[in-house]
Amino acid sequence: MGFATDAIHAGQHPDPSTGAIITPIYQTSTYVQEALGKHKGYEYARTQNPTRSAVEANIAALERGRGALAFASGMAAISAVLTFVKQGDRVVVTEDLYGGTYRLFQRLLTRFGIRFTYVDSSRIEAVEKTMGDDVKLVFLETPTNPVLRITDLRAVSELAHRFGARVVVDNTFMSPFFQRPLELGADLVVHSTTKYLNGHSDSVGGMVVASRQEDIEHLAFVQNAVGAILSPFDSWLLLRGTKTLALRMERHNQNAVALAEFLSKHPKVQKLYYPGLPDHPGHQLAKKQMSGFGGMISFETGSLQAARKILEGVTVFSLAESLGGVESLISHPATMTHASIPVEDRLRFGVTEGLVRLSVGVEDLEDLEADLRQALAEI
Repeated sequence: MGFATDAIHAGQHPDPSTGAIITPIYQTSTYVQEALGKHKGYEYARTQNPTRSAVEANIAALERGRGALAFASGMAAISAVLTFVKQGDRVVVTEDLYGGTYRLFQRLLTRFGIRFTYVDSSRIEAVEKTMGDDVKLVFLETPTNPVLRITDLRAVSELAHRFGARVVVDNTFMSPFFQRPLELGADLVVHSTTKYLNGHSDSVGGMVVASRQEDIEHLAFVQNAVGAILSPFDSWLLLRGTKTLALRMERHNQNAVALAEFLSKHPKVQKLYYPGLPDHPGHQLAKKQMSGFGGMISFETGSLQAARKILEGVTVFSLAESLGGVESLISHPATMTHASIPVEDRLRFGVTEGLVRLSVGVEDLEDLEADLRQALAEI
C-alpha cells in the first residue's frame, strides 16, 4: 500500500459491534475475563489497550517497522530506548540535539553509570573515531535540532553495526513521510508524536518503532513495567492526526521551501539553516535519504536584541515551544528548547542568542512571508 493509504487505514478496522469507521476510544482501566486465565487479549489497561494497539500498528506501518510501542511523551519514548544500555556502557550521540534529550542524558542517566560521547555525526570520520567495543547505542538526530545538520544514516548504521551497537534515530523533524531510517539501516526510530504525527498541538505522546522482534518484546516489557503509556484519548487523537499526515507534510514542505528562499535573500538574515537549499552543506545527502526537506527553518539574526524584535514582532507566527502543528510557531532555542545545554556547547554548534527557529505551518504562504517581512523590518 502507498503511504497515504497506510496512514488512513493501517491498524484500523471498522468496529465489530457497530461498524463505526473510526477506532473507538476504549476508556477503560481493566477488562472482564471469561474465566480464570481466559480473556480476549486484554487484561489491564497499562499493559494493553485497543486504541493504543491501533495507533502502534498504524505508525509501525508508516515507518516500515516490525512493531511500535506508544509512550506518554517523546522523552518517555527516549527513556525506554535507553534501557538497552547499562552501567559502564557508552552511547555515542549527535552533539547538536534537542535540549531535553541532553538534559535526560547528562543530568540523569550519567548518575547510573552510563557514559555519553557527543560528536558531529554529520562527519562519518568523527563518528568512527568515537566508536569502540563499549559503545552499545548510537543516538542520532537528522536533521538536527535546531541547526539542521544532516547525518548519513546508512553509513553510520553500517559503522555502528560493525561494533555491535544499535542505531536509534529521532525522526520527529521529518516524520516517516519524508524519511524512514529503518530502511536505511537503523534499528530503532523514536518520535515525539506531539509534533508532526499528531499535527494539531492538542496531544503529548511518544513512539518507538523497532525492526527486530526481540527489541519489540523488550520495549513492551519496559512499557508495562514503567507504565509511561499513551492514554486512550491521546492514542485516538494521534490516529486522527496520521490520517492527514501526507497532506500536511506536503504543505509544510512547500511553505518552508518558499520561506527559506525568501529568508536566504533577506539582508537582515545573517545565516540560514535549511537543507532544502542548494548551499546547505547536507543538501545532496538530504536529497538522497529524504523525500522532502520538512517544515523546520533556523536563521541567525546576529544578536539577542535582533532576535527579540522578530520573536515579539510577528503576528501570524506564535511565540511558543514545540513544533509540527498546523499553525506556524517561532521560538528562541537558546532560552527555550536548548536552555539545558551549557552555553559553550550551544555556541560551538551554532545555537547563539541571535538564532531563531521556525516551525512553518500550513497557513497561506503569502501571510507567513508578509509576517516575517514586517518583523524583520523592525531590526
